[in-house]
Parts: sequence; structure tokens; C-alpha cells
Amino acid sequence: MCGAVEFAHHGQILKSYFPNPKAMLPVLKRDGTIELLGWGRRQKQPGKLPLGGWARLDSIYAGRWQAFKPTPVKIPALRFMEKDFSRRSHWYQLVEAEYIQGLVARDGNEMRIYVVTVDAEDVDREFHDRVPRIIRLYSQAEMVL
Repeated sequence: MCGAVEFAHHGQILKSYFPNPKAMLPVLKRDGTIELLGWGRRQKQPGKLPLGGWARLDSIYAGRWQAFKPTPVKIPALRFMEKDFSRRSHWYQLVEAEYIQGLVARDGNEMRIYVVTVDAEDVDREFHDRVPRIIRLYSQAEMVL
């Protein structure tokens, strides 16, 4: 699963690693600006949102996230990192008009972002069980929520 994301923010290239409790991910807003949100929730972090940093697409469709007022968002990443079954890191570059699908969940004043994941394609299964859902947008109108 996506363990790190590299992205541009205010002219800098930043990397965010999920194990870091202060991990943040960028969200592309409707007005084209970027907002950073806390990436998921860890065992010792306060709150009622689900533990972890990922939301399975099939669980979203099944309604398991409905209680958390889920909002689909685009994560404007440059690349993301997956670890293989040997725990070696592999970075995957995104191209123009590609975004990682995110889900913003809310509970009262608590708001966090989760990376939406799907089953890995057969060709990737030797490295990963699940991968981030990559969405491709081609027109300017599709680029923002």
C-alpha cells in the first residue's frame, strides 16, 4: 500500500511518510489551491475516524465510510512509494493529469484524508496486494472538484 507521497507545495518538493504521525497529504481544492490535511489516524492519535491511512474502494461502495461524511478528492502527487513483500521501497511516478484518489472523512471537528486503494493488477501482484487508485483527468474542467 502507498506508504509515502512526494508532492510540490509552495515551490518545494515534500515527501510525506504515513508512519510519521504528522504526515500530511495535499488536496486539490475547487479554486485550484492546495490544502494540506492530516493523513489518516494512528493507534495513539485521538479521534474517532478509522485507524490507518487507506480506504478500500470496495468498502466505500459498500457504504462503510458513510458515517464519516466521505468526500472524494484529488491528491496532486508527483509520485508515490510502495514497499514490496521484501519491504524494499519502489517509487512510482505520476504523469500530467494523473492524481491519487483520496477520501476526506469527518467526525465533528476531526477531518483526515485517506488514500483510496484498489486491488493490484495481476502484473503488480508480485510486489503489492493493493495500490492507490489513480485517476486521470484530461480537460481543465475535470482538473478540480
